[in-house]
Amino acid sequence: MIFLRVAIPSPLRRYFDYLPPDHAEIGTYQPGIRVKVPFGRRELVGLLLEVVTETDVPLNKLKPVTEILDSTPLQPQYIRDLALWAADYYQHPIGDALLQSLPVFLRKGGEGVASHTYLWQVMPDTSAANLSDKAHQQQALYQLIAEHPQGISKEAIRAEGGQTSLLTTLENKNLIIKFKQTHSLPEAEHLIKEAPLPLHPEQQNALQQITQQKGFNTFLLDGITGSGKTEVYLQAIHEVLKKGLQALILVPEIGLTPQTLQRFKSRFRVPVVALHSSLTDKQRFDAWMQAAQGEAPIVIGTRSAIFTPLKSPGIIIIDEEHDSSFKQQEGFRYSARDLAVVRAHAEQVPIVLGSATPSLESLHNCAQQRYQHLTIRARAGNASAPQFQLMDIKRLSLNNGLSSELITQIQQHLQQGTQVLVFINRRGFAPSLICHDCGALAECKRCDARMTLHQKPAHLHCHHCDSQRPIPVCCDQCGSHALKPVGAGTERTEQTLNKLFPDTPILRVDRDSTARKGSMAKIMDQVHKGSPCILVGTQMLAKGHHFPKVTLVAILDADSGLFSTDFRGMERTAQMIIQVAGRAGRADHPGKVILQTHHAEHPLLTLLATKGYEVFAQEELKLRQQYQLPPYQHIAIIRAEAPHSGRAEGFLHSIKEQQSAFFSQIQWSGPFPSPMEKRAGVFRSQLILSSQSRPLLQHSLSHLCPGIEDHPLASRIRWSIDVDPYDMH
Repeated sequence: MIFLRVAIPSPLRRYFDYLPPDHAEIGTYQPGIRVKVPFGRRELVGLLLEVVTETDVPLNKLKPVTEILDSTPLQPQYIRDLALWAADYYQHPIGDALLQSLPVFLRKGGEGVASHTYLWQVMPDTSAANLSDKAHQQQALYQLIAEHPQGISKEAIRAEGGQTSLLTTLENKNLIIKFKQTHSLPEAEHLIKEAPLPLHPEQQNALQQITQQKGFNTFLLDGITGSGKTEVYLQAIHEVLKKGLQALILVPEIGLTPQTLQRFKSRFRVPVVALHSSLTDKQRFDAWMQAAQGEAPIVIGTRSAIFTPLKSPGIIIIDEEHDSSFKQQEGFRYSARDLAVVRAHAEQVPIVLGSATPSLESLHNCAQQRYQHLTIRARAGNASAPQFQLMDIKRLSLNNGLSSELITQIQQHLQQGTQVLVFINRRGFAPSLICHDCGALAECKRCDARMTLHQKPAHLHCHHCDSQRPIPVCCDQCGSHALKPVGAGTERTEQTLNKLFPDTPILRVDRDSTARKGSMAKIMDQVHKGSPCILVGTQMLAKGHHFPKVTLVAILDADSGLFSTDFRGMERTAQMIIQVAGRAGRADHPGKVILQTHHAEHPLLTLLATKGYEVFAQEELKLRQQYQLPPYQHIAIIRAEAPHSGRAEGFLHSIKEQQSAFFSQIQWSGPFPSPMEKRAGVFRSQLILSSQSRPLLQHSLSHLCPGIEDHPLASRIRWSIDVDPYDMH
């Protein structure tokens, strides 16, 4: 007797056995195929893992599989292995991890056949004379198809004014034929449309290192902003394409995908597909299939694209590798950057991690000689690095966050005919609303956080749980009507700059102003015209954009991360400052960066402004080593949340009491409330486990998980494990 062992997307960390469906042949049960199974009162799509002859479940409790969805696996074995490795390493339920490695369309039970563009041709030895003289529209359609001997698509026929509804009529009369379009790739010498840019010696050296070594190697391409890292990627990919292989490129944000896509499409004469959450499920699946079947030599995507199969893998590139977006913060908490290294090793292909501000983990891996460190310290073309100025704003009167000296400098740059970028890392009109009489702040009722005041439309908004409410008429605490905005957000800064510079376009770039489709592209078009303007924005402006006419970058509040409760706070602040600063002086115009700060004497801030990110990173690594923090210590957080105060913390206390004696070789810290204890109406607590030995921590976690699952309170408390957490909140 045989049983089917199936992985199901459920919070339970195990497989499930089922009986085979009636009348199915044994040969149809290939590991990796999707099956529909009854699970409780629902029917779920699962993945068949293996066919077994023994089961621990009594026969009368076993249910048969409802339906077999595929005849062969849609996903190669190495992607399933990668998902299994990730489930094990990140301590996530196996079934959920495996199903998340498939496109949503397949997880929902969609048919595993990609949409192909069909072309139409006229049948040989036929003519329009075969049609009735009165069938004018049929004759016109036949004539149109005849003008395209290589075939014409339905979309093209529609664009030419042809009646696509008559295609079936002509096909039934055996006058035309439909066939599937195939993408034949150009010969190696015709792969590129536009000539590559000349490389300076550092770029040339980086390219040679990446392309001349065989098999798996991890390269950290550490190039200052504007040094031409993308050109190195493009030329390395060209070498890969010449061998008939594929390239997978991961970018941190959807916002960067269109411009990266454009860069690649204008360079190469091959299909380039994108995978990101702005696409429909079907569009993503079609792109995924093109990659899996080798029809798309270049695949660009955000975090989840790491599970996209390639028929002939040749290289993996992670752009902005330091970015927190590569770490999933909810559910399956994997790091796409770290998984990419595991995948590249399994496929024996090179991987390039690129950044102007590499993560301290990657720099540490270079020091340990796990990664090869490739540095580019010269800017491409004639561009020179921007000059930094730390502007001490203690005791200065500010105009909604802008000092008078900064306003003067903005005026000077605009008069020179160049552009200015003002960076403020807060959306909205003001960070909060304060009562002038009692000092009470407008706080979120569901989080330990203040609500942000927005003006267009007017409302209070919590950016942690997304709850919104109208602006109150009077103070909740004392009833006073003296409510005033405090601090400045992007909306308020935009309003202030509009008053100061009424004749200059002020362009705001944040999640609110770019929410509508095409709005970001419209803003970028205006910037690239080159006429004087002021860009005001959040982190969306810091990444990857090329603004040749921006000569002044002003960072209004450089202190926001200096005293963070998170040990990564200083690293993130430094990365943000350097990334934003990198938008200045990228072409022939020299750039300047002004950092407004209340702590101009802060040693790490001074070091960053005078010596640059590289020296700062070395100092920060020394501090991490001194305090035994990652990357010198490996950590995992057990998080718990409950609707009542103290319950999550109590749950973690009992876990620690039960288990810490068994795992005495690892350090236990806590439990204590999360830095923001109340969020979205629940109370959160965390227990931190750490060890200098990664294998020891992993071994402990894999034995600890079953104990937590069996805890009597586990079903009433929402808990999760975050391995190598990026965010301590």
